[in-house]
Amino acid sequence: MGNPASVHSFGRAARQGLDYARRQVADFFAVHESLVCFTSGATEANNLAIFGCAGMRNQPGHVITSAIEHPSVLEAFRSLEQQGHEVSFLDVDAAGRVHPETLRKILKKETFFVSIMHANNETGVIQPIAELGRICREHGALFHTDAVQSMGRIPWDHATFPVDMVSISAHKMGGPKGVGALIMERSLPLKPMLVGGGQERGRRAGTQNLPGIVGLGAVTQWIADHQMEEIKAMKRLRDHMEDELSATVPGLVIFSKNAARIPNTSLLGIEGVHGETLVMNGIARPCGHGGCGRVGNECRANQHGVEYPIVGAGTIYSTIHTHCGRVASSVALAKNIIFLNLKY
Repeated sequence: MGNPASVHSFGRAARQGLDYARRQVADFFAVHESLVCFTSGATEANNLAIFGCAGMRNQPGHVITSAIEHPSVLEAFRSLEQQGHEVSFLDVDAAGRVHPETLRKILKKETFFVSIMHANNETGVIQPIAELGRICREHGALFHTDAVQSMGRIPWDHATFPVDMVSISAHKMGGPKGVGALIMERSLPLKPMLVGGGQERGRRAGTQNLPGIVGLGAVTQWIADHQMEEIKAMKRLRDHMEDELSATVPGLVIFSKNAARIPNTSLLGIEGVHGETLVMNGIARPCGHGGCGRVGNECRANQHGVEYPIVGAGTIYSTIHTHCGRVASSVALAKNIIFLNLKY
């Protein structure tokens, strides 16, 4: 496989694959191909957005994010704080949602950048990015959203989402690991974190991961063609699981049930079920490692986020996959393990 930067025949063939994948991603977000910057994943894309925008300034300013962001965002903001920027972490309401008025009230003249995730990876709660983006645009602040969890699970409407930058990750969409992208609504003079050969229009140096990028383009195209039917299928399966467990499991709590959520995620608390048992049997993951499965009086959505008090309960972080056969068997397995470990 050739290097896309090479002029020989193998390089030209590689360049064709790279350009085609870039068009697929650009078309999905309705932007020009030059506004798609391929990265090693969403962590790098988030960092490029945050540090790249901060690097556009000659002096520190004010930046805003929420308390429930992915660590790649939270830690980047803490780094900006150490560099002299003023950082505000927005609280969320009882459902895990950032209220637009909370953002509006905290904006100030020095605010130049805001980053709020599209959907939370723990609760599945969808943030009102259309309203948040409009507020930022009215104020003149750049608005970035981490759309890793929402890609393929929420229809992307570029006409109503006033977003300046979007981060995505291929493996969260069903594609290969180790590749992602930062998509811009318009050209921005981001300060690159990696310098060298000038790849990705000088935004991100280094030979592109062609197999991964082609995979990202392909899965983006697949989502564009099938996302509506997949969203309906995932929601049907998620609701089926929650209904089944609610009807048969005493003490079940479904967090943020009445909030708008992505259709593949449920955060559940079950009174009397040991969190360690859920973890050991593959039904949940421990808190602090991307999910919740800890025993105690409360468990945070993550170590920086909102607390959900669950007296005497463990919690499940359950991701519903789109393969119906596997989902049905996973729901049955979850129910059996819960029943075996209930305390009366």
